[in-house]
Amino acid sequence: MSAYQKNIKSKKQTAKGTDTHRRYQPRQGEVSVKVGQKFPLTIKRMGINGEGIGYFKRKITFIPGALPGEVVTAKVTKVTDKYLEAKTVTVREPSPDRVVPEDPAADLVGGFELAHLSYPAQLAFKKDLIVQALEKFQPKGFQQIKILDTLGMANPTHYRNKASLPIRKLKGQLTIGLYKRGTHDLVDLPEMATQDPRTLKIIRHLGQILDKHSLSFYNEKTKKGLVKTLIVRTNEEGQAQATIVTTDDRLPDEDLIIQDVQKELPEVQGLFQNLNDGSNSLIWGDETWKLWGSDYLKEDILGLTFNFSPRAFLQLNYEQMEKTYEVALAALDLQSTDRLVDAYAGVGTLGLSMAYKVKEVRGMEIIPEAVADAELNAQENGIQNAHYEVGSADRVFKNWAKEGFKPTALVVDPPRPGLEDDLKRAILKVRPEKFVYISCNPSTLARDLRDLDSAYRVDYIQPVDMFPQTPRWEGVVKLSLK
Repeated sequence: MSAYQKNIKSKKQTAKGTDTHRRYQPRQGEVSVKVGQKFPLTIKRMGINGEGIGYFKRKITFIPGALPGEVVTAKVTKVTDKYLEAKTVTVREPSPDRVVPEDPAADLVGGFELAHLSYPAQLAFKKDLIVQALEKFQPKGFQQIKILDTLGMANPTHYRNKASLPIRKLKGQLTIGLYKRGTHDLVDLPEMATQDPRTLKIIRHLGQILDKHSLSFYNEKTKKGLVKTLIVRTNEEGQAQATIVTTDDRLPDEDLIIQDVQKELPEVQGLFQNLNDGSNSLIWGDETWKLWGSDYLKEDILGLTFNFSPRAFLQLNYEQMEKTYEVALAALDLQSTDRLVDAYAGVGTLGLSMAYKVKEVRGMEIIPEAVADAELNAQENGIQNAHYEVGSADRVFKNWAKEGFKPTALVVDPPRPGLEDDLKRAILKVRPEKFVYISCNPSTLARDLRDLDSAYRVDYIQPVDMFPQTPRWEGVVKLSLK
C-alpha cells in the first residue's frame, strides 16, 4: 500500500467528500492571514484538481504540488473568507510517493499536475476521487458500491495522439508550446512527456514552413497576426492530419506551403485551415476547410476502421480508449436480440464497435459533421443495423420513445457536465434493462447516479486512467434495473 493509499484510509475517519471547505463556516476574525505570510503546514489530502490540502488554524488551504503526508513551508498567495491559497517554499518532510517529474516544464505549465506523484499513487488518487464524489452526493447505497482499482498504463507517458498548440513569434524566435500557469506567457516546448513525439515533430516542422513563407503569427497584445494555433492528430500507424487556425480566411503562399508539406511531411495525409477571428480562449472557430489531401484520418479501433474529420472527437489516449470500450462491452453483456442506444455518439466509435452483438444500434450527436462521419463509418465497415441522428441526446431519446422504440440497452458517454435532466427523466421512464455510463467527471457522475437511483443500482465502477500525470478522471459504470 502506497503512502497515498494509507493517507486515504486515515483521512476518511475525519473528513467526508471533496467539499469540506464548503461545510466549514469560519467566524469573522477567526483567522488573520496576509498575502505573503509564511507558515509550516501538514498536507492532509489531495483535492479534485490534484492540489494539496491542509488546514491553517482550521482554515482550508490549497497548495498546488504538495502531497498528502508532507510538511511544507507555505507562502500565502490568496486570502478569502472561506479558504487560503498558497505555494510551497520548501518541502520539510517529503512524501515517499514524491518523484522527480520526467518533464522539466512540469512545474511551469498545465497538464502535469500529478507528475511529481508516483504512478501507483496516481492510480490510488483516481480511485479515491470517485469515493469522495459518492460521499458528497450520496446516491442510495453509495457505501456499498464496488469500486475497482484504476486501470493504468505500463508506460504512462507520451500517450496524447493530438496536440493543439499556440504558435507565436517572440523576440524573433518561433515559439510553440503551452502557457505558463496562470499567465499568457508562452513556454517553448520541443518535447513534452505526455505528448506523442510525432505530433510535436509535425507541429514544429509545420510552424517552420509557415515561418519560411513569412506568414505573420498572432500577437495577443495587439490582436494582430494571421496564424494562431497549429493542431495535429496522429493515428497508430503514424499518419497525421494537420490544421492551421488563422484569424483570416486568406493563406498567403498556399500552394507553396502545400508543396512543402507534401515534400517535407509525407506522414501528413490532409492539411486543413480553420477560421477563428475571435480574441477569446477558444481554439477552434466555426469554419474549417480542406487545403489539400484526404478528408479524413483513419484509425483502427477494436477491429473496425473509423474516419475522423479534423473536429471529430476521439480520445487522446488510444491504449486506454480501447480498454474503456472493452470494459463497457463486457459490462453491457449484449445479446443478439438487444436494441442499443449510443448517446453522445460522436463518430460512432463506441456504438459501431458493439453493432455486431445486437439487433439494432441507434445513436445521436449534436454535431452534424460527426453524424455524417458515423454514417460513413457504418457504411465503410459494412454495418447495416446502425442509425444515427443529429440532435441532443435528451430530445432524440424522447422522440424515439414517442415513436414506440424501446431500447433494451443504453450506453452514455456525456461531456463533463454529465446527463441533462430531461435525458435522466426519459431514461427513468423507458428503463433500459442494461445500462453503462462512461464518465469523465466523478462529481457529475455521482450526482447523476443519485438522480437515477430510484430505478437503477450500481453494480460496479471501473476507473480508467485516461490521462496519466493529470488529475483528470475517466470511469465505466455498470448499472442494472432494481
